Amino acid sequence: MSTPYVVRVAADPADREACFAVRKEVFVGEQGVPEDLEYDAYDAGAVHVLALREDGVPLGTGRLLHGEAAAAQTGADPAVGSLGRLAVTGPARGLGVGAALVRAIEDAARARGLAAVDLHAQTHALGFYERLGYETYGPEYVEAGIPHQGMRRSL
Repeated sequence: MSTPYVVRVAADPADREACFAVRKEVFVGEQGVPEDLEYDAYDAGAVHVLALREDGVPLGTGRLLHGEAAAAQTGADPAVGSLGRLAVTGPARGLGVGAALVRAIEDAARARGLAAVDLHAQTHALGFYERLGYETYGPEYVEAGIPHQGMRRSL
């Protein structure tokens, strides 16, 4: 059976707009995250990944921050990237899109010489990330009104 979608690094402005549209649908529309919190100055320099259905419909996205941009998220460790803004549209959930996006972000991190990836997981998603090899650390905290937990995976 062929995979009904492809995951790749966002290559142009149209790809980035597709990434932002998925984030708006999931985070702003479904989860009620204020739009001014969802988009930030880090988007410009981030590596964005995009999952597209065979017919070009966007299914999911995520981003990797690295270097100076990731410092606040990773304890200022330059060898650690920050995975964030992982979102999968409702119809695409359960198809493996989220895991494929995480692996694509990890590949992008490896390509940049990073040794690990950190993320701030919504607590309801801890099991998803644990199955992908991430381990929790630190206390639970609230971000954008949603409980989160720090997690890290060595590459």
